[in-house]
Amino acid sequence: MKPIYEPKGKAKEYGDLAINIYTGCPHRCYYCFAPNVLHRDKEKFHSVIEPRANIVEEVKRQIEREGITGKLIHLCFTCDPYPLGYDSTPTREIIKVIKESGNNVQILTKNGYDALRDFDLLDENDLFGVTYTGYPEDEFRTFPAAERCADAPLSRLKALKIAKDKGIKTWVSCEPVICENDIIELIQFADYIDFWKIGKMNHYPSDINWKEFGIRAERFLKTRRRNYYIKDSLREEMNK
Repeated sequence: MKPIYEPKGKAKEYGDLAINIYTGCPHRCYYCFAPNVLHRDKEKFHSVIEPRANIVEEVKRQIEREGITGKLIHLCFTCDPYPLGYDSTPTREIIKVIKESGNNVQILTKNGYDALRDFDLLDENDLFGVTYTGYPEDEFRTFPAAERCADAPLSRLKALKIAKDKGIKTWVSCEPVICENDIIELIQFADYIDFWKIGKMNHYPSDINWKEFGIRAERFLKTRRRNYYIKDSLREEMNK
């Protein structure tokens, strides 16, 4: 097994190398693409969450065998590195292996609370990020309808603030965007986020006018002098 791989397609816009640690994800986001990509039964994907066999040892072997160093390795694409309600010790052990080998991590999670435990392993060369799709006000402090078993959006933003205070670089993935006005508000006020990635809904229907949203979001990103990247699929809509 070679757990470290080079992402392709839309995933390539997030990083050069990546690791998927777990067999599934319990967060049950309605827009989740992973079961289709992995050709897995959707219910099984969301209910059977285990670390892949010997994942920590296999990551260490591959790094040593291929001499991987000086890379930024993304955690994770087809799962969450901090599956809510499950033991994420394998994630911590993999971060240790990555850091000890002279590499760095780029974390993306919907579980800010559990991620706090591992901030002692990160430094200014790592990136800690959360997914933030935009949420109605009544869902901000609880389980959001679109991600009904993930951590609350407020908890994720609090984790970003703590990471920033500890000198860790922070980022947010606003993809897919569900509530566009909330994203615009976040852009205006979240000075603790170092880098933004904005993308559209690609696999499910949406009534958002992507051209108008993309242009509006970029205007605020520029006005607030945010460091950002517009995903290709959204940029294509903006250029129509």
